[in-house]
Amino acid sequence: MGEVMVDLRGIHKSFGANEVLRGVDLEVRAGEVVVVLGPSGSGKSTLLRTINHLEKVDRGHVSIDGDLVGYRRVGDKLHELREREILKQRTHIGFVFQNFNLFPHLTVLENVVEAPVSAQRRPVAEVRTRARALLARVGLADKEDAYPRHLSGGQQQRVAIARALALEPKVLLFDEPTSALDPELVGEVLDVIKDLARSGTTMVVVTHEVGFAREVADTVVFLDGGVVVEQGPPGQVLDDPQQPRTRAFLSKVL
Repeated sequence: MGEVMVDLRGIHKSFGANEVLRGVDLEVRAGEVVVVLGPSGSGKSTLLRTINHLEKVDRGHVSIDGDLVGYRRVGDKLHELREREILKQRTHIGFVFQNFNLFPHLTVLENVVEAPVSAQRRPVAEVRTRARALLARVGLADKEDAYPRHLSGGQQQRVAIARALALEPKVLLFDEPTSALDPELVGEVLDVIKDLARSGTTMVVVTHEVGFAREVADTVVFLDGGVVVEQGPPGQVLDDPQQPRTRAFLSKVL
């Protein structure tokens, strides 16, 4: 693995009186695939959303490739960046949502092209060429003129992955990428993510697919009650968990 690409230090996040994250530390190295498992309400999605500042942390900080996300350090104080600067940072952090979040009024190709052109100011012709290559990579070369409503859920999620890759991000975040899909469509999305893993894409994947975690993850993180209970290689965490909470969770899902 390469240098540390994603670095979370002492992440705390509350919603009212509900403390969702309680001091999470996490490192993700360049080219590493980290899979986050845990029961519902454990803080997995919130943790993912702090990485690109969709959720502002209460305490702690997040860095991507050595740069603070959402803040600038001046002396010993952190000053929040302007929204425009935060949006620019987000172009380096690909995010694939649970429910696709495609623009319904744009074609498949237009969905993939939109952000690199509008947010990164890249030339349209260059981005279109790249977008077509990405659609071919996720098996949708023949769907560039279709609208999202004409696609299956699995196809929409594959478009969402191509859209995230079009930004050429430093890290790709997946929030339960298969949970909104019919069971027969899950495999086609997981196959695309597996291909990305083999190609060395840095990824953090929140999922409930334990078999996928076993096959693809370099590191499995088990989150419960807003803290990292256990982490390590999948063979260790999934086959020989050391913590009672991890064992109890796995006994219900395996």
